[in-house]
Amino acid sequence: MSALDDTVVAELRELMGRYPEPRSALLPMLHLVQSAEGHVSPRGIELCARLLGLTTAEVAGVATFYTMYKRRPMGTHHVGVCTNTLCAVMGGDAIFERLCDHLDVGNDETTEDGAVTLERLECNAACDYAPVMMVNWEFFDRQDPSSAVELVDKLREGRRVVSPRGATITSWREAERVLAGFEDGRVDEGPAAGEASLAGVEIARERGWTAPPLPGEASDD
Repeated sequence: MSALDDTVVAELRELMGRYPEPRSALLPMLHLVQSAEGHVSPRGIELCARLLGLTTAEVAGVATFYTMYKRRPMGTHHVGVCTNTLCAVMGGDAIFERLCDHLDVGNDETTEDGAVTLERLECNAACDYAPVMMVNWEFFDRQDPSSAVELVDKLREGRRVVSPRGATITSWREAERVLAGFEDGRVDEGPAAGEASLAGVEIARERGWTAPPLPGEASDD
């Protein structure tokens, strides 16, 4: 039985009302479908298409273009390991291989208990903390194979997990609901940026560096 009930339909319509052009709401609408169904289901695609006056092919084209949208049911938690160049060199490949062995899954597969879906990710834009993992889109910085195994074991045991940046880990579906635009009251948990990310700003302040003026702007010098 589908989880796309009248409440979800009403929330999809609410998202449409937040934009001057309703079809601009498609991305958050797909996140909401995922939060309800556990993936972008065929019925979810049909529902979004009908509400927005689009074809199912147009909606499916969006759902298959962006990797954050999943076409198969996900586990309770989505664990992503960055294996792009820098993270791979710093140990991302070793982390991913260790987790595959430990969880007995391959890329984009879910553990038998349904707790964890493991995925090899492209760059997470957190190279200053390599190697990086994400759990339900929250960062876990400077990981290694042992810490990664400890992390997924905690998730499978249902223990409380907090990102090094301060965010409490909920479930993947709950995270998808937030991405859809429905706040969960945790927006202020943790810093907006970590120490390593701000290192350049601090050096600039210490040395009095400022950005050059834009063309046509007067210099402060």
